[in-house]
Order: sequence, then structure tokens, then C-alpha cells
Amino acid sequence: MTHLPWTVPALLLLAASHVLSPKAVDFVVIVVYFVMVLGIGFYLKKYTKSGEDFFLAGREMTAWVAGLAFLSANLGSLELMGWAGASAEYGILAAHWYWIGAIPAMVFLGVVMIPFYYICKTHSVPGYLNLRYDRATSGLGAICLAVITILTSGVNMFAMALVLNVLLGWNINVSIWVSSLVVGVYVAAGGLFSAIFNEVVQFFLIWFGSLLIPILGMIETGGWNGLVARIRARFPYQDFTHLWRGLGHFSSNPMGIHWTGIVFGLGMVLSFGYWTTDFLVVQRVLSARDVRAAKMAPIIASFFKMAIPLIVILPGLLALGVLPFHLVPQSTAHAGQYTYNDVLPLMLGRYCGPGLLGLGITALIAGFMSGMAGNTSAFSTVWTYDIYRAFIRKDESDEHYVSMGRWSTLVGVVVSIGAAYLVMQFASIMDYVQALFSFFDSPLFGTIILGMMWKRTTPKGAFWGLAAGVGSSVAMFVAVKVNPHLLAVFALSSHAQVMADNMYRALWSWLICVGVTVGVTLFTSPRKEGELTSLVYGLTELPSEGHLPLVKRPIFWGAVAMAALVALQIIFW
Repeated sequence: MTHLPWTVPALLLLAASHVLSPKAVDFVVIVVYFVMVLGIGFYLKKYTKSGEDFFLAGREMTAWVAGLAFLSANLGSLELMGWAGASAEYGILAAHWYWIGAIPAMVFLGVVMIPFYYICKTHSVPGYLNLRYDRATSGLGAICLAVITILTSGVNMFAMALVLNVLLGWNINVSIWVSSLVVGVYVAAGGLFSAIFNEVVQFFLIWFGSLLIPILGMIETGGWNGLVARIRARFPYQDFTHLWRGLGHFSSNPMGIHWTGIVFGLGMVLSFGYWTTDFLVVQRVLSARDVRAAKMAPIIASFFKMAIPLIVILPGLLALGVLPFHLVPQSTAHAGQYTYNDVLPLMLGRYCGPGLLGLGITALIAGFMSGMAGNTSAFSTVWTYDIYRAFIRKDESDEHYVSMGRWSTLVGVVVSIGAAYLVMQFASIMDYVQALFSFFDSPLFGTIILGMMWKRTTPKGAFWGLAAGVGSSVAMFVAVKVNPHLLAVFALSSHAQVMADNMYRALWSWLICVGVTVGVTLFTSPRKEGELTSLVYGLTELPSEGHLPLVKRPIFWGAVAMAALVALQIIFW
């Protein structure tokens, strides 16, 4: 096996008893970044006076800024480390979460759903549920989103602590607290204004720092064909390099999944559930200055999303081809073993020397900051507007709610620190996160899409459908933990791995939610049509785009994004 000259110091990382020793220049880069994000937060505090400013950035963002923030809120250390580890575990199948598992949903959000979120001027997704259904359904949705943002926030904390522990030898607990409090301070100071501006900066830092690994890795392996040859030589009985070719049978791919799980469980349910209902990302789009900018934001983001596998999936594939040892699940790792979650710091250590190491670590810190900021600002909004104001203190001043938003941001950071330790019970970060999405986002999508498309849907139907969807998903998860043999029942095959179980569980919970909602709706009274204006298709006057040239219409660029998606599926079939 050949190595680049500048990878020699990184060989120390391959021994579990050693870590890298960054030089002074590396620490300078890291410290400058921390100072910069805190400075942005405190600078923007003076522009954050009202609730509209703190929670929706004053609705002043352009389509490009909102789009990059929309994507950057998702591109945290969770994405960087989680999917790098997942691609080392499942191969190029992990790219499905960036292509069929993201692009159709992002385009659908921009073209179909955003007008309703934006026109009704809701602060949050539960706010829409309150307007469309009632306070009970909104409260249940708010609790679901608050829980998932806190638990997902814990993943970002764990991921960053893992980076600093593997690369620098820092104590995990210290790493978690220091980095988390920095995020809490700058989001509490500037609210969504601060989060969005830092996310745009972080987006570019992530790209500049993370590109080092695929570029240097491709040089070492001799390009894509050379990498494929190495992987096939090391793993002759598994297909890690094709998107669809191995999905005809459960036993012919490393995930143990059939194409129906990818198309329906991921493409139709999980991805739409996340990209159209998860307030972490939807909140950024709602900050746009007008409806057209809001519609364009996720479509602009979809083009960048298609390119992200270059810096996220490719490092995991490189690990399969070049690391001289096999990785193991986090839940079964022993002392001296590296896990799937360690892939990105291992590859960073392999290819980066002094200076470059600081840039790479800063890119990961930026990803951590982005993910943490997104989750904490989303939690703050949902807690303040949809739980605290709706059920605890209903008639306080705007200043009171802004103050509550700031304090809940800091409290959310502290609470989510506890969630960081839950991740260690799963094989990889992404197995954990996709389980969370199957619990909450999948049934929530069923509740919202029925409400937007079917005016007959009743509040009681929505509440019981959402409760049934969430309850059934959690019940299936617990059942498999108690009796692992049930995995073959819910995921339709004895070959299924944890990720396959997540896909099919999401599909079943969505079907249960929709079925119960429709059933209860047919036996209960709907709301009057006059109460549903601006909330349901057929009862809402949408802004006309007929005066715009074709190339300025969101639907045109949505079609271009879908065409590019099809091309990628053919290339990597």
C-alpha cells in the first residue's frame, strides 16, 4: 500500500495509544474561528429586538442566503461524521440519503408546501398545525419536534467530542461542554440572525476544509476506478460501490434492504418527513424576504446537496479502500478498536499535516457549530411559541418571549448534553438519527400533507393519527430491542441491518398515521371551509408567477434539479 509523503505523521493515529500533536498554527486557526463566531453573535444582537427578528431573522433573507442556511443547518458534524461512518458501514448506498432521500423532498417543499407555511405567517411547523387543526394536535407536534431537536443536538455534541478526542486527545466531557456553551452563547445573543450568518460562513469553511480528504484520497488510490478496485479486492463478497444494482434482493447488499425500502421508506416517507416538516430546516426558509425567495431557497440548496457526497460519502469509501484494519460498530467496540464513527477523524489524520490539520479540524468544528446552532434555535422557537406561549404564559409581551427564547436556548444546550451519551448505544451515529426520524418526522409528514391536500381532514383525525404513528414507531423499535428476531418481521428479511429496519419502520408508521387519520376523520366533523383559507389547497390564493420568465420560476429550477438527480442514478447505478 502506497502513502503520500505527508501522511507519515498520521500513521501515529493508527495506534490507539497515540493521537496527533497539532502545531501552534493549527491552534491559532481553531481559536480564531471560535472568536469569530462569538463576535458575529454579539454583533447581531443589536439587530435582534423583536420576536420576528429573533425567531425568523426579520424575514429579510435573500433566496441564496436562506438556501445556504437551509442546507448548512443540515450539514453539521452529524452529517460529516455520521454519513462518513455510514458509508464505511454500508458503502455507496449511503449516498441514497443525499440523492433520492433528499432532492425530491427539497423540490416538493419549495414548489408545493412553502407557500402555505409562508403565507399563513407561522413561526413554526407546530404553528401551522395549530392553524390547520387545533391546539391539541399542535401541542403533540411541538413535543415531538422539541424532543427530536434535543436528541439530535446531542449527536452533534458527541460527534465533536469524538473528533477532539481522536485527533487531539482531549477529554470528551471537556470537549462537549466547551464547544456546546460557545454555540449556546452566540445563538442566545443573536437568535436566528446569528445562526444563519454563522451557518453561511460555516458552509464554506466545511467545504474548504473537508475537500482535502477526497482530493488527497483520490490521488493515493488512483482515482475512482482505482478506489473501486481496492474495495472489491478487500471485500469480494459485498457490493459497496453500486447504488441500485444490489437492491433486487435483501441478501445482495451490505444494508440487507430491498429497493422498496429505499424508494418508499426513504424516498417517499423519511426524506419528505424530514425536509418538509423538521423545523430545524424549515425555519431557515421562513426567514426569506418573500414567497418566491422562500420557494427558491430549498431548490437552490438541492444543487449543493447533490454535491455533498463528495466530502461526506467519499471519505467513508476511501476508508474501506485504504485503512489497514476493519472498523467495528460503536456499540461493540473494545479498547484499541476504531469504530465507524471514527472514519472522518481517521482520514483527516491520514492526509493532513500542520496547518492543513488545523483547517480540517476547523471544518469539523464549523460543522458541529452549524448543527448545534440549528437544533438549539429550532428548539428555542418551538418551546417558546408552541409550548410555553400556547400552554403556560399566553399573554406576555414580545420582549418577554424573546427573553424566554434566549434562556431556553441555553437550557436546551445543557439538556442535550445528556442526550450525547445515548449515541454510544448504537452501531453508528446515523443508525441512531434515522431511528429518531422514523419516530417523529415520518408520522408528522402524514399529518401535515393530509391537512394541506384534503380539506376534509379533521382535528381529531389528525391528533389520533399522529399519536398512533409515533406510538407504533416507538413500539416497533422497542420490540426489536427486546426480541431481535422481530427485525426480520418489520424489515421483511433476516438479512436486514439496523438501517433497513429504520426505513421500513418509517414506512409502517406513516401508513398507520395516514390510516388512522382517514378512519377517524370519516367519523368526525371537519372545520368550516372559511376557517381554512391560506391553509389548504383549493382554498388558498397562491401568488401568480405567470409574469416571470421561465428561468426565474422555481418550478423550472426544480425540474432541472430532478433531471440532474436522474443522471446521477444512471452514472452510479
